[in-house]
Amino acid sequence: MKNSLLTLLTAVSLVSCASGPNAQTGAVLGGLGGAAVGGIIGNQSGRGLEGALIGGGIGALGGNAIGNSRDQRNQQQYYQGQQQRGRQQGYYDRNGNYHYY
Repeated sequence: MKNSLLTLLTAVSLVSCASGPNAQTGAVLGGLGGAAVGGIIGNQSGRGLEGALIGGGIGALGGNAIGNSRDQRNQQQYYQGQQQRGRQQGYYDRNGNYHYY
């Protein structure tokens, strides 16, 4: 039981590192799905609660990693769109600052 609690605390502390909207949603959904699957598998061996805790922690980590990669991709696409739009609409002033129309 101590190992399960340690695994859960470690997962929660690592999940809190990435905080974009998709990362948070992925962590919650991954944690719920992992807890359900871990509980079912753990129940087969007579340790349903420990299986749910471990599965929830692993699921939260996986969901957070996937959501964080989506957040990064969305941010990259947003900035690329801003750069392309900036090339088409705007001007540089005398000080070298770029202004959008």
